[in-house]
Amino acid sequence: MKKNNIYQLTTLALCVVVVVLAYTNFSSDSAMEASNKAAVLETIHSRKSVRKYIDKPVSKDDLLTLVKAGMAAPSGKNEQPWAFVIVSEKARLDTMAERLPYAKMLRQAAAAIVVCGDMARLRNPEASLWVQDCSAATENILLAAEAIGLGAVWTAAYPYEDRMGVVRSVLNLPPTTIPLCVIPVGYPDGTEKPKDKWKEENVRWERWE
Repeated sequence: MKKNNIYQLTTLALCVVVVVLAYTNFSSDSAMEASNKAAVLETIHSRKSVRKYIDKPVSKDDLLTLVKAGMAAPSGKNEQPWAFVIVSEKARLDTMAERLPYAKMLRQAAAAIVVCGDMARLRNPEASLWVQDCSAATENILLAAEAIGLGAVWTAAYPYEDRMGVVRSVLNLPPTTIPLCVIPVGYPDGTEKPKDKWKEENVRWERWE
């Protein structure tokens, strides 16, 4: 066989190998992308309000993971008006559990994340979307908790003056910081199940009627 033919065959073989490898990588990337999308949707639909926890501490790294997810939320005009207080001290958790009407599960929880709006950093607090922004951050935290095997539940502080007063007092919040909610966090005991909230009658296409 002539050298020229051997060179051509070798070149062709190399091209085939490159194409196969590229296709394999593309297929692998596509499969991974599809898997990631499915995992995100699974987390969203698996999220549940967890009010019962086992006696197991939550690491600081995991708590920071939740707060980082909160800070990834959308924010009107990118003001990022949120502030987060991570609470793991048992006495503080117990005090809030005793004084907040719908946060009794704080006695069992390993920790809590209090999502606040920081009015001091806003250019115009009256026109701010801090409630919406902090609500988006809260939902991110709840989804992140589900994703890493933790349980959490949204318990409201704002707009109830008595509840906000309790949180302010226990956490020594400055007057310009408004607690939106207290999120108990812990390892779920497995009794809570997600609710199917899909209702086709709640969907309109193009217009109301």
